[in-house]
Amino acid sequence: MALQESGEMYLETILILSEKTSTVRSIDISEYRGFSKPSVSRAVALLKSGGYINVDKSGGITLTDEGREIAERIYERHKTFTDILVALGVDPEIAADDACSLEHHISDVSFRAIKAYLESHSI
Repeated sequence: MALQESGEMYLETILILSEKTSTVRSIDISEYRGFSKPSVSRAVALLKSGGYINVDKSGGITLTDEGREIAERIYERHKTFTDILVALGVDPEIAADDACSLEHHISDVSFRAIKAYLESHSI
């Protein structure tokens, strides 16, 4: 099952929250992103059926290996684009919002090229 941008956002959110707390629940995702509880419930069900997350009996959500791989890829892009934009003088909040759009629409090939360029130029 190919993920849409919203699915990637949910996986990224679960990754971020799991780094801050031992247990991630649907309500945490709802509060963090400002999404409605029904929207989060639907997304959690889709991500679970797609094999991207596991949900235990108490409602705790964890990423599967595949879900973690996607979440880490998206989050790396987010951090990289945010850092680039801030270095260019963009307000950090605007940079983070713009990075959120960029992270989902750039190909792996282009992102690797950007990273290689930044690394070779010590940026």
